[in-house]
Amino acid sequence: MKTNWVMVAALSAAGLVGCGSSSDSNTTLVTKPETPKIPEGTTVSFALMETTDLHANVLSYNYYSLSEDTSLGLERTSTLIQAARAENPNNVLLDDGDTIQGTLLGDLQALTSPVPCSGTLAIHKAMNALKFDGGGMGNHEFNYGLPYLSQVTNTEFNIPGVSKPTGTCGAPTFPLVLSNVTGVASQKPIFQPYAVLPRDFAATAPDGSKLTVKLNIGIMSFVPPQILDWDQKNLAGKVAVTGSVEAAKQYVPELRSKGADVVVALSHGGLDPSPYSPKMENQSYHLTSTGIDALLIGHSHLVFPKGKEANAPALDPSFAALPASANIDAVNGFVNNVPTVMAQSWGRRLGIIKMTMVYQGGKWVTQPAKTNVESRGFKYTDGSTLVKADPELSKLIKDEHEATVAYAKQPLGVSTDFEMSSYFSLVGDVSAIQLVNQAQLDYVKNFIASSTDPVLSTYKNIPVISCSAPFKAGRNGASDFTDVAPEASAAKPVGLQIRNPGDLYLYGNNNLQAVKIKGSDLKAWLEMAAKQFGQIDPAKTSEQDLVPSYGTIFNFDVFYAEGNALKYQIDVSKPAGSRIANLTFQGKPVADGDDFIVATNDYRAGGGGNVPGIDGSKTIIKSPDANQAVVSNYLQKLGKTTGKVTLADNGSAQSWSFVKVKTAGPVFLRSAPGHLPLAKNAGLSQVAAEGGLDASGFAKYSIDLSK
Repeated sequence: MKTNWVMVAALSAAGLVGCGSSSDSNTTLVTKPETPKIPEGTTVSFALMETTDLHANVLSYNYYSLSEDTSLGLERTSTLIQAARAENPNNVLLDDGDTIQGTLLGDLQALTSPVPCSGTLAIHKAMNALKFDGGGMGNHEFNYGLPYLSQVTNTEFNIPGVSKPTGTCGAPTFPLVLSNVTGVASQKPIFQPYAVLPRDFAATAPDGSKLTVKLNIGIMSFVPPQILDWDQKNLAGKVAVTGSVEAAKQYVPELRSKGADVVVALSHGGLDPSPYSPKMENQSYHLTSTGIDALLIGHSHLVFPKGKEANAPALDPSFAALPASANIDAVNGFVNNVPTVMAQSWGRRLGIIKMTMVYQGGKWVTQPAKTNVESRGFKYTDGSTLVKADPELSKLIKDEHEATVAYAKQPLGVSTDFEMSSYFSLVGDVSAIQLVNQAQLDYVKNFIASSTDPVLSTYKNIPVISCSAPFKAGRNGASDFTDVAPEASAAKPVGLQIRNPGDLYLYGNNNLQAVKIKGSDLKAWLEMAAKQFGQIDPAKTSEQDLVPSYGTIFNFDVFYAEGNALKYQIDVSKPAGSRIANLTFQGKPVADGDDFIVATNDYRAGGGGNVPGIDGSKTIIKSPDANQAVVSNYLQKLGKTTGKVTLADNGSAQSWSFVKVKTAGPVFLRSAPGHLPLAKNAGLSQVAAEGGLDASGFAKYSIDLSK
């Protein structure tokens, strides 16, 4: 027989609790159901679903190439969400930040045609339609400045000089939390530090009967402390950042005291098991010691745990390199026994932690053995069939999409006679990098030459060089490569458009800066860049991946000097830290004491990427101009002078090459398929042949390091 768990209380009309008979014949007895008592042993299962690093990718569309890209987009994640909700009626959908920036759509709504207070960002419109339950922040939320962030989240930060427009602005309809960022003046969190989400979930009593229980899900959110460096121009003197562990230790007890049965950390950081520091970028690992029940992570744009679908991509090598003592299970999705998921980026996956809890001793207790973690991709059903896009989302942002396409097509006033691509930037092709370096170098030289600053004037005879990375070179999959004007040729030059500088220089929030360094700093910088390569064993007969992970491809800085006067080689047979050889400037070996000025960005100049000695202390120029704008302006300047950019002048100065090494077995580079002729035309003789596709859709190009 099933037990009735609803208790009945008799209340008098006067509000007194009655028991037995009453001497007052006028007393009216009423009955009122109390909150059902949860029997010991009751179980409840529910799904925590995660998106992360959406970067304004609402549609499966590439605004730089003006073409569909079925490998990404929230409109396809929506289909994953609907399926997961059908499988798990008890569910909560959360986002882990880096939501509003990353595409021309995001830039248009923030910079070119700012969305008014009465409007709502396209990405937020889509998330509202999908009924997200909560969200956190990422580092890129701060790229457009605090006033903008205050408006689009309808949040008053209480920061002097930063005010939200009067009235209610369009914003997410779900709670946003941020636990480790406070206002300098107020010393209080700028967003609510946490939220408790009460949910009525179906549960099962020990006798098999069904009942409804209220589960309170607490959420917190953490961003890297490096936002103070990366967005110094927006944040200096306005906000402070606490270490995530310190913030969690403060707020987890508060969440528990306010009734949270489950505490979920939304950590915008990867997994770094090295000793904890409040200043470390990827602090997620250490949050597992703070009493949380589940960990949703992001920032690294990786898949964790390994995909469960057929033909799933291999785990990123950075996970395989983690020590066994770290207690990270990258197959089942646990970190120190805490269920953990990272849903890649751009909406390409949906993180799902299906948890089971049992009611014991008057509280809900997690059951790790009955918890399943999945980072579900678009081909999860059979490993080959793509889920379809949700047509409702494209309808929802039709006007914003069309406006972005029209904006992207506006002419720059300059043509090109060559294709600028990053497909082979990891083997020396600079066709998508040289123009960026030329633009940065030109800017810094003119800045110093025209400066009246007495200190800068002393630098006029120091050589200026520049560095830039192939930001789009496979980090986000086989479709994530720069490819500007693929149909261009000397016979048929192609006019460049507004969209092209953003393809050449992805991060519109970076501002140009310059640092003064020594030759020893330059060599250390180059060594750090060369860490992108795996160490190739010449004697190994099995195949070796030249670049095992594209996770930090934005740190592969390629250096350039006017007239291609700077040259260097990389020996991938040597261990990281001792790979740079034959470093010369104007034909002479670079000495440790030689002076250089390097044009770069505020991320790198301020310490981003952990280049030894490049930590903000050597910065001599802090430009108000964004690197992307510098590239755009340089192209327009060339349009007014020569009318065009050419391969000979702007895309063929290969400043680096590999030290020749003969290998016993094959070496390969992963890149987008179908581009072998491009490598041949660029003179990259070491790219020998194109092989088949791997599980991620990359072609495997054989690399002959002896050439």
